[in-house]
This record gives sequence, C-alpha cells and structure tokens, in this order.
Amino acid sequence: MAAGPPLAFEAYTGARMAAVRLERWNIADGPLSEKRMMRVLEREGYEVAVYAYREGTVFTEHEHAQEKCDAVLEGTLRIAVGGSSYDLKPGDRLYLPAGTRHRAEVVGRATVLSLDATKR
Repeated sequence: MAAGPPLAFEAYTGARMAAVRLERWNIADGPLSEKRMMRVLEREGYEVAVYAYREGTVFTEHEHAQEKCDAVLEGTLRIAVGGSSYDLKPGDRLYLPAGTRHRAEVVGRATVLSLDATKR
C-alpha cells in the first residue's frame, strides 16, 4: 500500500466540530504487522489493546472521554461519525478526538483484528 498524506475530515460531534483523521499504513514502516502497528501507536502516546470482532458485531453510538484511535489489521470495520462513514481495512487507522460520538460495525464475513488505542 502506498503511503499518502493523512486525510483529515471535519465531523459533527454534537455541540462542536472536531477533526477526525484517517491514516493509511506507511510502507516505509515495513510490512504491516500487529507488532509494527502497535509500535506506531505507542510512539504516538497511546495505550493499545488487541481485539477480535466476529461477523455481525455492532457497537451502538457512544463516545470516549479520551482521544481514541482504531487501527485494523484484518477484515473491515466501518466507523460512522456524524454523517460520515469510514470503512477501515488492513493498515488503516482512524483518530477520534475525545467526546466524538461514533458507532462501529464489522463489514462482511471476515473477523476483524483491531488495535484499540486510547491516549494516556
């Protein structure tokens, strides 16, 4: 996957506007792996947990008190923020400011292997 500049979007999060940022895996960081993606997120100051979500998994609209990043290693995870929807595929990560209301769901039949990262 070729690296490109980060994609920034403005997404409505209730009473305010917040920048939601989508980034794709940078091949300069080497082949995508759980260890490499975790290292990138930890360097950015995140605490990281690994989760596997099966087909049909849905997270209703919610928010987090801290800045959050969802990174996908396998499968497709759709995250909806306001009127925008992002289909995260392997190597993609979506950064959400604290307080951003969002929902998520597994797309397709493949289990999603995801890194769930929150700012320390």
